[in-house]
Amino acid sequence: MSTQKKRVLLAHILGQAGKEMLADRDDIECVEFPNTITPEALRELCNQFDEVHAVILGVTPFGEAELEAARSLQVVSRIGVGFDAVDIPCMTRAGVPVMVCANANHRAVAEHTLSFMLGLAKRLGELDSMVKSGRWQERYSCLPTELEGSRVLVVGLGRIGSRVARLCLAFGMQVSAYDPYRDAESFPPGIQRVASLDEALPVADYVTLHCPKTPETLGMFGEARLAQMKPGAFLITTARGGIVDEAALYRALQAKRLGGAALDVFMPEAPPTDNPLFSLPNVLCSPHLSGVSQEAVARMGVIAAHNVLEVLAGNGDPDYAVNPVVLQHNIH
Repeated sequence: MSTQKKRVLLAHILGQAGKEMLADRDDIECVEFPNTITPEALRELCNQFDEVHAVILGVTPFGEAELEAARSLQVVSRIGVGFDAVDIPCMTRAGVPVMVCANANHRAVAEHTLSFMLGLAKRLGELDSMVKSGRWQERYSCLPTELEGSRVLVVGLGRIGSRVARLCLAFGMQVSAYDPYRDAESFPPGIQRVASLDEALPVADYVTLHCPKTPETLGMFGEARLAQMKPGAFLITTARGGIVDEAALYRALQAKRLGGAALDVFMPEAPPTDNPLFSLPNVLCSPHLSGVSQEAVARMGVIAAHNVLEVLAGNGDPDYAVNPVVLQHNIH
């Protein structure tokens, strides 16, 4: 027998405002689960109910097996903008829209990227260690550099990449961008469009990655691409693990071909503690948290909950859907 209420399974990290939006509804029943729940445990949870109408996900993968367990599923909502952990073709075939939190965390990721860039330029990790280990007299062997006048290449000029580019312009940097899916007319003012990475990498002082993880971008920065980079350049990634070949990056840094790197994403996650990159003084790391500021969490909570309520009501904004064709089909 179908329940009169719509049942929504949600990761516990959903922002409080989003939880309250759902809890205030008499026609919604909420069931929380840990954000780090395994796919197997999520399937077991789904199988406890005759119907699951919506799932709000954090980091848990969601594919065909999870869809089969979540009977009557009408929408998958991601707390974030990434969707590589969701089987989009499978959801599309099943007529289930996958919704993301567009415009919720691009500011946070962009600021995190700039903090990485400044940290590398100012050698903050090395200088912090120098002070704390009593090596004050060595400070002139570790001089920082300035961002103004240096060249930065932004790879991927979506919401995040565009925000990063504007912040870099404010620091007086020379900004170019590579995005084969945007034409020159759509580039923001002051940003030079480059037609290929081959021409841009040898002259960029900083390369920052903001492209999605797709078959096309997986392993994009491997041995060959890293070798194309300007000697002493810095690589920053807040995109997705697997776009950068971490082993190849370690070799380039160990050989001192690159000046440093900063990573918010890894493959796998969490990375093993013996990852050789962690042994290098010119590598900065964070635990895939660049888009998770306190403010962004609040915004994402509201958007993720709103996406669910809109789809359950027979609406849904195509601008927030990864597979908008499903929304159009369901509406018609």
